Amino acid sequence: MFAAAPDYPINLDATTRHFPPFSLTRLLGTVFAPTEGCRVCTLIDLENPAEEMKNFAFLRSPEYSIQRHAHDVFYHGLLRGGLKDLGLTGGEIFAYKMTHGSNLDLEDEAWSPSGEKVSLEHDVYPHYDLILCISTFSATAPLTAMAKKYLFRGATMHGMNPVILRTGLAVDYNEVSRDAEKLRLALTKADEIDIDFELENGEVLTATLLLDGQEAQKSHGLCLGRDPDIANLPAGEVYFVPTGAEGHFPMKYADGTLGRLTVTGGRIIRSDLLEGNPETIADHNRRLADDPMTGVLGELGFGTQVLPVSAADIQDEKVLGTCHLATGRDDHLGGHITPDLFKNHRNATHDDILFAPHKTPNFNLKQVRMKRGQQREILIENFRPAAYLLEALTK
Repeated sequence: MFAAAPDYPINLDATTRHFPPFSLTRLLGTVFAPTEGCRVCTLIDLENPAEEMKNFAFLRSPEYSIQRHAHDVFYHGLLRGGLKDLGLTGGEIFAYKMTHGSNLDLEDEAWSPSGEKVSLEHDVYPHYDLILCISTFSATAPLTAMAKKYLFRGATMHGMNPVILRTGLAVDYNEVSRDAEKLRLALTKADEIDIDFELENGEVLTATLLLDGQEAQKSHGLCLGRDPDIANLPAGEVYFVPTGAEGHFPMKYADGTLGRLTVTGGRIIRSDLLEGNPETIADHNRRLADDPMTGVLGELGFGTQVLPVSAADIQDEKVLGTCHLATGRDDHLGGHITPDLFKNHRNATHDDILFAPHKTPNFNLKQVRMKRGQQREILIENFRPAAYLLEALTK
């Protein structure tokens, strides 16, 4: 994906990078450094958990590949030695009803493999020290809120697939954390970020993200100590909660339609068709008009790792040279957009918009620039980290 920059001793070609074999013990030991006796459990999401969780019936359904990884690699991995190796207790697994939305609140009912119905808030959250959630739809925001309430730690790993297991979850998260901190320091206290997008016809759209000199944050994979916290894995990201935004940027919808989004006052107010299905654009505009909070930009993030494309945004947004925006709730990132602010609770999602060569081949991330006081820096050009970021990584 990337070509190595000859002036810097950093290999940016993920296809040549060596990844060690995945180790559950190493991953959990590094991320959590758990103390003796910590109680751990695994959560998954299913369409009909009351029936599909009983006796692990979901394992007979090929569409539940993510949940199979949770069962085979994490649940069985803990029972077959992981608990003993790490000095953990517990090891149970529960399934809750699939939310069908990124970071929507979870229903309280869950089920065990024996068919027993349990309450997440009464039977799970208060009784486990570490909770691992491996799901189709991200649960980072709701579990972050529950962790603060019930004082547990955990990790969310939605969209897990074999590539992620072999690469993004096999890395040394001490190294990931160090690199993320180097790039965080390079970006922290930025006043604004300007992003130029070049369309196939040569037109350039520019979006300006206002940051007001805020401290940059990092998703670095380490969830140490006793403080309640949720790690979103694979990790490797520096991010901000924008205080405002102006301009335009392109968006590729799930059906391939390409729209030009107009942003003002930190919120998407309109989408205009560039190519594809007009009804897709009309549907987005109806949602923006009906529930304006769905258009609020709640995150600006930059990848910090050299990783292969996994076809899952949870890893691909962590790749150095990419950036992403997100709309919707941002309370799990330290923002103030909470589910109660949305007209319809089903709209209270946190949806990432990833700009990456494989995801958005019909437009280019031409240039990303930072303003920090009198300092002006180019961060990314043509989906490649610029000299400023590469120099930061060598320090």
